[in-house]
Amino acid sequence: MGSRDIIAAGGRAGGSVTGRAVQDLHGVTPGAEYILPLRWSEDSGLADLSDYLRRLVAWIPVTVVDGSAPHLFERHRAAFPAAVRHLCPDSDGSPGQNAFPDRPVVGRDAHNGKVAGVMTGIRASSAEFLVIADDDVRYTREALAAVVHHLASADLVRPQNYFDPRPWHALWDTARTLLNRAWSADYPGTLGVRRSALLATGGYDGVLFENLELIRTVKAAGGRERILPGLFVARRPPTARHFLRQRIRQAYDDFAQPRRLAAELALLPAVIGAALFPARARRNALLGLAGAAVTCAEIGRRRHHGTAVFPASAAWFAPLWALERAVCVWLAAAFRLAGGVPYAGSRIRTAAHSEAELRRRHAGKLRRVTGNQEATTKAVQG
Repeated sequence: MGSRDIIAAGGRAGGSVTGRAVQDLHGVTPGAEYILPLRWSEDSGLADLSDYLRRLVAWIPVTVVDGSAPHLFERHRAAFPAAVRHLCPDSDGSPGQNAFPDRPVVGRDAHNGKVAGVMTGIRASSAEFLVIADDDVRYTREALAAVVHHLASADLVRPQNYFDPRPWHALWDTARTLLNRAWSADYPGTLGVRRSALLATGGYDGVLFENLELIRTVKAAGGRERILPGLFVARRPPTARHFLRQRIRQAYDDFAQPRRLAAELALLPAVIGAALFPARARRNALLGLAGAAVTCAEIGRRRHHGTAVFPASAAWFAPLWALERAVCVWLAAAFRLAGGVPYAGSRIRTAAHSEAELRRRHAGKLRRVTGNQEATTKAVQG
């Protein structure tokens, strides 16, 4: 599937993207920048990332905020294109010194180093339209232009990730994506955000589910979110070993979504209950549960032109993913009682703060910068 087909699906699903926005990305990028937070313990993916950055810098200014060990940092600096701005993250999220002393310190409770990296890049940037992306995300020129285009009318843009290539564990995790799409929307490893909107809040906390925290923080301050489930952006799958290590951590994210948590905690009792039925009833009950998972995943695959990037085989992994989550969510609950889930040598207790708590902190903050946002948008588009 070529990038032209994928961006066409994104245009239909997420609002029209004009030919000018797609074809004339350089006309948009004076007010845009790409921020990539990085923290590697080994750099087996360095060649692939460097190749991607060589393409990317031709489309948009790029800042990599690299929290890797010093010897890896120097190796990355030598491999990255010279046009990439390569920074160390500061512990408070600012590059060296706080360029905005009147603002609150960002990255509060910054156990999640990605947040410090993101905020360092945001404070170092002078662009209003920012594309934040994990190191495994791979934009096409057209998809990047579409995200920047939509930031002209929103404070936050959420596209849809898909795995490319698709080994077995990528298909397994794609089942989770499809189930998310069936019920609401997925959470990608990349977001578009307006710099003024995030700075107005003073930043976001370094919780486990940091992208959800960022989304909720901007919305709590009065920001406008645009969800684009048909704007597809590729990402590289993790290794199988890393995938297996993520199972409990991803289940722990559900503590930020109480209704989802309750539903997933009910899965294991439902499976155990079905297994206790007499043989014929047990088979029918278990087949019914598996069939329901596959059906929901297929609905998610067909929504918003998802068949353009999600293979039919991914839906058949839904029962396996549901069984995995049925077990792992209870293991996550045990970690919660023990003080939090292990992460990068520490423990993080908070998956993400509630919408009510973030509204209490940030309600109305974006009203103070709305006029400046409109002036910036006109200047960039003009």
